[in-house]
Parts: sequence; C-alpha cells; structure tokens
Amino acid sequence: MFKWLFSLALLGALAVGAYSLYLSQTVRVKFEGKRWSVPARVYARPLELYVGANISAEQMRHELKVLGYRRVSYPKSSAQWSENKGRFAVTTRAFHFWDKAVSAQKLDIQIKNGEISRLRTLGSGRDIDLARLEPAEIGSIYPSHNEDRILVSSQEIPEHLVDALLAVEDRRFFDHMGVDPRGIVRALWSNIVAGKAVQGGSTLTQQLVKNFILTPERTLKRKLNEALMALIVDARYSKDEILEAYSNEIFLGQDGARAIHGFGLASYFYFNRPLNELRVHESALLVGLVKGASFYNPRRHPERAKKRRDLVLDQMASQGFITRDEARIAKSRDLGITQIKGQAGHRYPAFIDLVRRQLKQDYHEDDLTSEGLRIFTTLSPWDQYIATSAISNQLRQLERKKKLSKNSLQAAMVVSSPQNGEVLALVASRNPGSSGFNRALDAVRPIGSLVKPSVFLTALQRPEHYSLTTFLNDKSVTLTERDGRNWSPRNFDRKEHGRVMLYDALARSLNLSTVNLGMELGVKNVIHTMRKLGVEGKMKAYPSTLLGAVSLSPFDVTQMYQTLAAEGFKSPLRAIREVLDADHEPLHRYPLVVQRVADQNAVYLLSYNLMHTVDAGTAKGLKRWLPETVVAGKTGTTNDMRDSWFAGYSGDRVAVTWVGRDDNKPMKLTGSSGALTLWGRYMRDINTQSLQLLQPGGVGEFWVEMKTGALASEGCEGAELFPYVAAHKPRLKSHCLQMSSIDRMIRNIFN
Repeated sequence: MFKWLFSLALLGALAVGAYSLYLSQTVRVKFEGKRWSVPARVYARPLELYVGANISAEQMRHELKVLGYRRVSYPKSSAQWSENKGRFAVTTRAFHFWDKAVSAQKLDIQIKNGEISRLRTLGSGRDIDLARLEPAEIGSIYPSHNEDRILVSSQEIPEHLVDALLAVEDRRFFDHMGVDPRGIVRALWSNIVAGKAVQGGSTLTQQLVKNFILTPERTLKRKLNEALMALIVDARYSKDEILEAYSNEIFLGQDGARAIHGFGLASYFYFNRPLNELRVHESALLVGLVKGASFYNPRRHPERAKKRRDLVLDQMASQGFITRDEARIAKSRDLGITQIKGQAGHRYPAFIDLVRRQLKQDYHEDDLTSEGLRIFTTLSPWDQYIATSAISNQLRQLERKKKLSKNSLQAAMVVSSPQNGEVLALVASRNPGSSGFNRALDAVRPIGSLVKPSVFLTALQRPEHYSLTTFLNDKSVTLTERDGRNWSPRNFDRKEHGRVMLYDALARSLNLSTVNLGMELGVKNVIHTMRKLGVEGKMKAYPSTLLGAVSLSPFDVTQMYQTLAAEGFKSPLRAIREVLDADHEPLHRYPLVVQRVADQNAVYLLSYNLMHTVDAGTAKGLKRWLPETVVAGKTGTTNDMRDSWFAGYSGDRVAVTWVGRDDNKPMKLTGSSGALTLWGRYMRDINTQSLQLLQPGGVGEFWVEMKTGALASEGCEGAELFPYVAAHKPRLKSHCLQMSSIDRMIRNIFN
C-alpha cells in the first residue's frame, strides 16, 4: 500500500514538476523575448529660438502648452516656465534630437512686437545664438491589435508612484515570493466583514501574470496557473524587473480604438507630460485607475476618480509613505487632467495619415508598429492650431451668413513652406480630432479656376509671343469635346469683354479669354505644364480642362502652387525629416530635393500677375484680412458653386483651402466668398510675411501705354509700369514716346 502511495506521490510530483517546467518555459519565452510590439513615435518639428525669430508671445505660450510644460512663479525644474510682460523664463527638458543629445537648458526669452528680441541663459545672462525646444510627440503608429504604450525603465518610475502601488495593490510586494498567503487571508477577512468584495488578494506579480501571459477567463485552472507562474516569475526575476514589466503592461484607459497600456503612456494621455514629472497626487490618480480604468475614467467620471485618488492618498499616509499633511495638500488639488489627450494619434490624425503614407515608401508595416522607431516630422503645432481655428470659426460664420444648416459645410487646408516643401499643417475636417475621411489627401474635387495659372504660365514661357500686356480675345466660343458634345463656356458675369490684356484676364479670372488662349497654346501643352509643376493625377486633354474640369485633392493643388511659390523649383511636399531607431541611431533622412521645372522669368511674371489678382482682381477681398501684407493667390469656383477654392502664397507660407459639402450639393459660395475667407483668416492670425519677389536678371520693367500695349515712358498719359522678359519688351512705340520732351511737357500742361 505504501509503495502504491509513494508511486502515486512520485508520479504526481513528476507531473507537477514537468508542468512547472512547461510553465517556466512559457514564462521565460514571454519575459526574455520581445515583450511588446513598440509603436513608432511621431514628433512635430522642434521650435527653434533665435533673435529675430517670428514668434509671438501667444505662440510661445501655445508651444509650451503642447509640450506639457508647467507654468510656475519661477522655473526651477525641467519643463517649467514663467512669463512677465513678454519675458519668458523657461527650463527645457533634456532631449535626444536626430543629430545629438541636448541637456536641459535655462532660457531667458524676451519677445517684443511678435519676434524674439533677446535670448540669453537664465541667471548668467549669457547671449545664446540658437536654442531648440524639444519637439512635441504628436502621435504613434501602433499595431492592428490597437495596443499602445511608452516603455519606461524602473529608474524612470517615480518613487511616489511605486509607493502608491504598494499601498493599495500589494503592500508586501518586496517580502513575498510572488503569492502572498497573508494578503489572501487579510482580503478574505475584509470581504467577510464588509459583506462584499472590497479587497483582492492578488499580488502585483499575479496581476502581471494574468495580464501579460494568461487570458482573463475566471476558472480554477487559470487561477492555479496564475499562482504557479507568479512563483516562477518571482524566483527567476528581480523585484525591479517585475515592477518594470507591470508598469509597462497594466491597462489604464481607452482612446477610441486604441488601448492605453502602461504608466508611461497614461502619464501623457492624462497629463501630457512624461512619467518622471508627475507629482504625488497625479501618481495616485494613475494608480487608482488600476482597479478599473473605465469605471474611474477621470474625463467621464471626475468625481468618482477623485474619490478613488483620495483613497489611494489616504492609504499612502496610513502606511507611512507620505505624511497626513502631504496627503491633505495632495487631496486639495484638482485632478489636473489635460483636455489635450497627450501623445494621442487623434490630435493630428490627418497629418499622421500623411506621415504613414510617406513612410510606407521605405518601411514595412511591421517595422512601423513594432520596432519603436522615432519619426521626426515637419508639423508646426502653431500653424496647425491657427489653421484649425480659422476653419472652425469661418465655417460657422459662412453657414450663418448663407443661411445654411449647421455643420453642413466641410473644409480642408494644406500649408507648406515655400523654401523647402515641408508640410507645416494639414487639416482634413472642421472637426480636426476625427479620424475619418481625409479630405486633404483624398477629397478629389474639380479645381475650377485654380488651373488657370498653368494656362497663363504656359503662355509666359513663350516670351516671344506672350507677355503680361498681350491682348487676348474675351469672346464666346463653341468647342467640340472628344465625346462629340459641344461645349460653350461663359464668363461668371455672363458677359463678353472683348479685347483684354493677359494680366487682366487672369486677375479677373475671365473664362472666355482663358479658353481662347489655351486653345492657341494647345490643351496638351497646358497639361504638360501642370505635370511639370507636380500634378500627378489623371488629366484628359479636353478643352474643359482649361477651366478646371480636372479633379485634384487639396494636397495635389498645394504641390502645384508650391512650385510657383518656389520660383519654378519643384520640391516634393514632405512631412518627414528623419527616422531614428529605438536606440536613437539614424535610419533614414529625407533631405530637400529640388528640380528646376519652369522658366524663372515666366514664374516671376505669373507671380506678379497673381499679386495683382489680390490687389484688384477676384481675390481683392483678402485686403479685409491682410491690408498691409503682400500675397499672391487665385480663387476657384466650380459649376453651381459646389466647390470653393483658394490657393496662394506669401513670403513664408503656401496654403490651399477647399470648402464644400460632402454630399456635393451647391452651397452658394464662390472661391472669394468662401475658401478665401478661411485662407485670409489663417494668414492674418499666423502673422505671415509679405511676398517679396526677387526680379530675375532677364526681366526688366518698362512703361507701357495701356490702350495699345505700346512701349511708352513715365510721362506718357495712361502709361503703367510692367515687368517683361527684357529681350522681348514691346516693339511698338507709342506716339507719346516719339514726341519730343518739350511736346510732352506742353501736352501734359494742357491735359
């Protein structure tokens, strides 16, 4: 009998041992392999500070807010700032940029009249040539299972957060072996006394095993596996390693489809700052969420969350982690939850979409969602904020003015730098936080008169035949399309204007003179010009293409006008600067690529013409927004006013705006009454710089008699000054120019 019992016991021990080895192998593979798929982290551009930088006090406040810096009476620690009458004292964070690691700096920044007038070291007063604020993290590219986390090491976890965890979740964590029998008995007794489940007996190690390795099912087998694995984990790994894994795995919230895992990401999600900058009451709130992230969600249930946070603080005080006075002060503080969900991809979903598309040209999806890449982009949080505000405010006004139903209009805007083609802002909806249809990239709509600069540039690149003062025929024409249908375009005012100068035809956006000119040039040649400017979509050589019967996205249009703003140099629009791996080693740079695609003289003349469009043409309404600022631009309106466009550029911005309805119904808005107002408000609020055209060496200015287009002089009646390709200035001389200076003086006196 004894032998049988011994044999059974031995077999049982062997079975338990074998099973324990199996569980041990499972634990080892999970803990020592690649524990998590770490999403790529996406950063905005860093804000560069130097004397003369066009940065207002309002912008500085916004940039610091986006970074999660705390405003204090005087900054003593990193990520703090103060302000007194435009003088900012800022202590930056240390940051590993793409080119080097930079330590925290103490900066004294004086801002006057919208620019930095002084930049010094705070305290010593030493002048600084250039400083950079670290780029804000604007999103992540996470895997298909929608888990997101920011990994933190045990050294990065604040001591008071560990104390809070121990106080409410596992006070004997550093003493037990993974399972705490005393804790189980204590929890059981507390639950009996309370008559309900008020305390759990699971240790932090057991919670980690349950969340990290096992499934959440509630069965006796799983509970036994949990206990055995907890013992194995505690035997094989240090307490610091267990605590680190727990801190990176624990579920702490939901952001739409994205699951917030770990204290590192939760710190940004709720407070928009890194974990090591949290104060004791903020750590207590995060620990309070462990019990139920949805139930204690501080954004949905602030009172419930505060009650739970205060309970954590009381437990910390009762166990000696903090004093009663410290607990009382901490409990008196607000929750401090930021309305901006830090690090969330939905802060800038449209821009993140663009980044993702451009990255796919060089990286596999798995690399983007699991290798912890660091993506440095071109996004300017200030431009994005101003563009978003302009769209939101102006659409509401337009709906009231035109008596349209609320939220019936939609809009998109793309902003880039004319110097390098970097995308500074991209708005795809009046609700910028929504991650639905990306109108900036995918709303392919007829562009109307935005196509006309391509027609006129095609002409101006033939200076022997066309100049700004060449006369065009603004007369009716009937053309046969390739499908056999007749097409008879009309001007917007339904009139014919006869003989008009080229520069006036573009400024007034006359359809008839544009079509007649385009047919002289050849539709295929106009399309060739558009291709040179950067348009890649399908375009058919129909006569109606000359008036915008070609559909493009706002992003496509921006590429075209970007090339015009860059004086005929094409720079592909880019949203990415550099990519680093998880160890800060460079993987890929996206340098500036420039190609001359259009004649410099012709582009100069066209920009001069588009400036006239703003001064006295269809875009003169911009003077309401920019009375002193020189810009160039073009309105666009499609049939039945279904699409309202404006595209243009200043000295430091290229921007394209579209307004329309998703159901494609008419909306009673032209380019000048709709999209222009959004564009103007953005350019005004961003405090854009005036456009200063650099006259090429091959261009000269000449006085021309407006009635005849003949060469004249300054003293001639009705003469105006125009730029020309010097080798092709007007050959015909006006009668005034042939008169003697005395004759002109006498004539002027009589006049």
